[in-house]
Parts: sequence; C-alpha cells; structure tokens
Amino acid sequence: MNRSDDSLITYPCDFPIKIMSVTQDAFAQTIVDVVCLYDPGFDASKMEMRSSSKGTYLSLTVTVRATSREQLDNLYRALSSHPMVKVLL
Repeated sequence: MNRSDDSLITYPCDFPIKIMSVTQDAFAQTIVDVVCLYDPGFDASKMEMRSSSKGTYLSLTVTVRATSREQLDNLYRALSSHPMVKVLL
C-alpha cells in the first residue's frame, strides 16, 4: 500500500465521486467514457444515478479504483473542465 505524507488516502482504494449536471442526453455515457480513461477497469453497472425531484438535474456517483493521487487529480481535472459537468464532489 502506498500513502504519501500529504494525503489521507491509502492507495489503492475505491474512491466515490459525485458528478452533477443538468439532465441531458448522453451525460451518463459521456462520464463513463471520461472515467474509463483514468480507470480502465471501471464498472459502469455500479454507477448510481439520481434525478432531482423535478427531473431538471441528474447526479451520478462513480466509484473508481484510485491507484495514485496523480490519477485522481487528473480525473478531477478532466471532469471539472468538462462542459456537461456543473458540480463535482
């Protein structure tokens, strides 16, 4: 196991990320495509999807296999800069 001094995360680990957007076609598949670039073993069948009460927004929770801080940082940068993503937690 690898743990750097400036991280509270011990790698490798399963790491959940919540991604929110206005409901739109292809949002879930687009996010799966981005996540798979950084976690090729990502299992899309375990992704959680929730719509807002009026159906205006969609949140996805993906759990990636985090292998390093660099991997997570790169994934966060890719998701947060994506035009479909409104909020990333």
